Amino acid sequence: MRFAVLGETSVRTEDGRPVRVPELKVRALLAALLVEAGRPVAAYRLVDDLWGEEPPGNPLRALQAKVSQLRRALDEAEPGGRELVVTQAPGYRLAVPEGSLDAHRFAELAARARDTAAPGVRAELLGEALDLWRGPAFADFAAEPFARSAADRLEEERLSVREALAETRLELGEHDALTGELAQLVARHPLRERLRAVQLRALYRAGRQSEALAGYEELRARLAEELGVDPSPELAALHTAMLRQDADLSAARPVAVPPPGATAGGGPARGNLPVPLSGIVGRSEAVEEVTGLLRERRLVTLTGPGGVGKTRLAVEAARRVEEEFADGVWLVEFAGAGGELAEIVAAALELRDDGVWGLRLDGERPPTTAERLAEVLRGRRTLLVLDNCEHVVDEAASLTELLLRAAPGLVVLTTSQEPLALAGETLWSVEPLDADGAMELFTARATASAPGLVLDAPARAAVRAICRRLDGIPLALELAATRVRALGVHGLLERLDDRFRLLDAGLRGAPARQQTLRAVIDWSWDLLSAPERTVLRRLAVHAEGCTLAAAEEVCAGGPAGALAGGAGATGGADATGGERGGDVAAGDDGGGDVIAGGDGSGDVVAGDVLGLLVRLVDRSLVVAVDGPDGPRYRLLESVAAYCLERMRDEGETEAVRERHLAYYLRLAEEARPALRGPDQRRRLARLDAETPNLRAALDRALAAAGAGRSAGAALRLVDALAWYWIMRGRLGEALRSATAALRPDPAGTEAPDSPASPEALETAALRARVGVWRTGLAVMGGDGTDRQRRIADALAAHDEAAAGVAADAPAAESAAHHPAAPAHDGPSWARWFLAHALCGTGSQSEGGDLTGRALDGFRAHGDRWGEAAALADRSVQRLLGGDLAGAETDAARSDALFAELGDACSRLWTVYPLATVAEIRGEYERADRLKRAGLAAAEGFGLTTEVPDLLAGLGRTALLRGDLDESRTYHAAARERAAEVGFRAGEINAVLGLGLGARREGLVAEAEGHMREVLDWHRSVGLDCANALILAELGFSALARGDAAGALKLQEEGYETALSSGDPRAVALALEGLASAHAPAGRARGAALLLGAAAALRASTGAPLPPAERADVDRTEETARTVLGDADFAEAFTHGTTLTHDAAVTAASVTEASATETSVTEAAETALTAPAMPSPAMPSPAMPSPATTGPAMPSPAMPSPATTGPAMPSPATTSPATTGPAMPSPATTSPATTSPATTGPVMPGPAAPSPAVSDPL
Repeated sequence: MRFAVLGETSVRTEDGRPVRVPELKVRALLAALLVEAGRPVAAYRLVDDLWGEEPPGNPLRALQAKVSQLRRALDEAEPGGRELVVTQAPGYRLAVPEGSLDAHRFAELAARARDTAAPGVRAELLGEALDLWRGPAFADFAAEPFARSAADRLEEERLSVREALAETRLELGEHDALTGELAQLVARHPLRERLRAVQLRALYRAGRQSEALAGYEELRARLAEELGVDPSPELAALHTAMLRQDADLSAARPVAVPPPGATAGGGPARGNLPVPLSGIVGRSEAVEEVTGLLRERRLVTLTGPGGVGKTRLAVEAARRVEEEFADGVWLVEFAGAGGELAEIVAAALELRDDGVWGLRLDGERPPTTAERLAEVLRGRRTLLVLDNCEHVVDEAASLTELLLRAAPGLVVLTTSQEPLALAGETLWSVEPLDADGAMELFTARATASAPGLVLDAPARAAVRAICRRLDGIPLALELAATRVRALGVHGLLERLDDRFRLLDAGLRGAPARQQTLRAVIDWSWDLLSAPERTVLRRLAVHAEGCTLAAAEEVCAGGPAGALAGGAGATGGADATGGERGGDVAAGDDGGGDVIAGGDGSGDVVAGDVLGLLVRLVDRSLVVAVDGPDGPRYRLLESVAAYCLERMRDEGETEAVRERHLAYYLRLAEEARPALRGPDQRRRLARLDAETPNLRAALDRALAAAGAGRSAGAALRLVDALAWYWIMRGRLGEALRSATAALRPDPAGTEAPDSPASPEALETAALRARVGVWRTGLAVMGGDGTDRQRRIADALAAHDEAAAGVAADAPAAESAAHHPAAPAHDGPSWARWFLAHALCGTGSQSEGGDLTGRALDGFRAHGDRWGEAAALADRSVQRLLGGDLAGAETDAARSDALFAELGDACSRLWTVYPLATVAEIRGEYERADRLKRAGLAAAEGFGLTTEVPDLLAGLGRTALLRGDLDESRTYHAAARERAAEVGFRAGEINAVLGLGLGARREGLVAEAEGHMREVLDWHRSVGLDCANALILAELGFSALARGDAAGALKLQEEGYETALSSGDPRAVALALEGLASAHAPAGRARGAALLLGAAAALRASTGAPLPPAERADVDRTEETARTVLGDADFAEAFTHGTTLTHDAAVTAASVTEASATETSVTEAAETALTAPAMPSPAMPSPAMPSPATTGPAMPSPAMPSPATTGPAMPSPATTSPATTGPAMPSPATTSPATTSPATTGPVMPGPAAPSPAVSDPL
């Protein structure tokens, strides 16, 4: 990690990626720890730093929450980052690694400068130190007391370094430039005597003695007036020297870079480095590192692809160390070299060859040019920069080795697309510019090409895309920038697909090989052997790289027509063109066979592919990066585009793409069953890494189907990937893919009127299975249009197709051994999956029957995974139906089965029902433990949509415990995590939790804002679940701010919404809400009736209110008792318990004549002024009330079977109904609510017995 305080406080990973630290308080915590970087800071001091005079109720716990957030942010950015925040008495310490804080680096450079005698080097070090500053120190917290002192100290050090740099530049003779630059600095710091002294000397040396003397007088007067002191003795002595025109003050000669072939003293040439026309951009760290290597090592090689900027970096680094090589720094260009390299080096060093070396009286062989060159360099301190060694790499290596052995004072810096492979060689890979550097370079060159160019936000976005498409290659960026004047940035971006034609105008002054983008790659291509070219061009068919196994299968074989064996392999139901066994990742599928054909010049044996890849990596044409299954090999986009053209020219594009499709289809089909077992983590990671290739393969299969060939490959690939997509929450992609694969098959292989061949029956079965996937995915996506009919049609089609295959013996035999064969009994799977999809919509009655039939089928076939999945769904259905014991039994059995099968991911389904049961019983610690285990599992599996929901679930449990600070922290974190992945349903769920907490904190306006946001979003997507809760919350808030009429209207709407949900607990909540609106409106008896009816309804469903959730009900009861008195209230309440809820609502609407105006007024005042939270005398005063958490809202934090897999669906393509626990149906319960199956009296006992269940995960 790299930390920065010289400007706004920021963090970057080791590779330069910015680390997002959420929330102002967490960033303040980071800044406070950085003030004392490496030293512990007391907890009490950190609390004071963050909250000042308004600390939270539990300051240490609040601080712990912020520390946790900071650790999480660091760890997410870089594994192990959390370890940097160390708990150490008396508080916390930020363990800043050495050299990773810019302030430390600044101090180190300043110290090195002080110890450096050479003014040029000193100026460079001081300038480098000042370049670290991006603004005022601790800019975002400079006004905070905890940062003020540190910021002031750093600013003082910065000013001292600026003074030292000015003195050094004066020593170097830069007085003319300094006079103007120092004016502003002196104006800001008019009393700095050291700064004034430099300015006065600069003015004097520039021939402006009168201004220098006037400046001294102005300073003397200001010091006397403002401080009552005289100038220092040193400054007074300078003044005297100026008056005497002392010779020591005469101007020093400017230090200039000597032209090639001469030095300042007119002696022999000391170097030939060219003077660049523009500054180097985006390479400051690279220059620093390479410069450091030149001071420590004798042979440094800069490697990288053509156009990446190796030469520019080498020249800049060499220029920085020029003063350290007494005998010169020499650039030798090998590109296009003809003849002996030693002669080229000798010519560059301007060494004479007058024939003397060839005169040997003893008859011995005269020395070679290389030997003569070695003799000349012996005893000299010289730096040779040997540029573009790749096409003469062997000869360059031999010459370099000879010279280094002969000349101990020689240092060699080479640039090459591949290493010299010499002992002692230090390789430094020149990478493409990062996003910021590429933007900076392109913008600088574009504005130079098109003066007046203004980049607004859309234009900057286009520039970012251009830089990304051009891989950050400096040459490509500079070529593209020249086109901005004619095309603009948007037009340039649109034409990048034809980049080689677009960037065909050369840069004047550049070598021919670097004048166009195509020329740069042509130069590298021409250096390759035929097998290397074959592998390189075929690699281009892969999207964002591939593994060695994929390269061996796709890239091996003979040229052009010899690949015909792969073509058409995916045309039928068997997309692989034959049976293949084993794990694709192993890369052992017939890899040693050469496909015969062609002239043999490009033949590649699979076993040779690794060696060829290594050569291509060494030549900087292929990039090797670490992946979950070993290294991955990828091409830069421009190289890939070039290779695709070469592949097209060879006539092998279609054949190579067929091989690519066959490989990735087999990969997906082999991964499918493993996603339900102990190897699921590795398989998920592999499929994640191969997602671009899988998409490319699917596009190829769909294109083939659309062109009149069989849809078999597309159907198989969708069927194989559907569960993976669901696990990853990518429901939109799954639905679109299934729909595309189910388009009518032009090949007619599934036509029912033709004689049914085994292949046609298999394809028909595939279409039916994909049809089930599509129907279920649409249901998850919130598409309720004619849902029951579509589900029935999908099941009928599936059963019919399965029966057709079963009735045909050859088809049945083929299907049983086919790679596309399902892992489960077909009809049972179809019913389970569609029921699973319905779980997220609140349609429990529809799903319940399908789940039961699926469970019976799975058990009959001995399918333990299917049984576990169906039990998980049924546990939720039972929970929502009030069968607490049944729900717990099913969930425990499901969890045990999943554990036996090694399916840790699916065990997450059992967290929701088990945690909810625990909360119903008041076992909050167990509920917390279950959710935390679920969160850890979700984080481990990378379930990016599950994580926000589980965080929100922990926030709901915190509400139940009365910890409002922790609840807010969890819900804020949930909202942030959901926003990061575009999971809108998860954001809304978190906002709901924030609204619940806000009302409990008395923040009525904030609570209403949150609830309105949730309600508006629900209505925009047609979602009804939880709306009864939201309307009740809004009604309570309206009453709290004095809007009794608005409160009544909201509660009446909430009651109608609850009735439509069919959930008795939602109805009970609505009755309590109505009671709260009636009590202060002159209908106290009606309120009592409603409270009685609600209590009876809760008791009948086993969901009475626990004490901690009674705040709103108790307040309503108090209001009604004030009007009615205890006896009348008890009578009305008891009568309400005998009424149906409709009868209670009707009776409550009648205003009682017995209520006096005074009592009504008093009751209203009581309702409007009572606090939102229960009184301190009540148990758990900070607990949410029933109306705020009511049974209508389930715990979105709990992954439910309704989520259709361990991962939540993608919000970009699904509605809340698809997200399972994120926006559950009104029939579910929230962890912050009463539980659906609580039994017993109004105050349930938390010690209620539970079956022996082990915590999942």
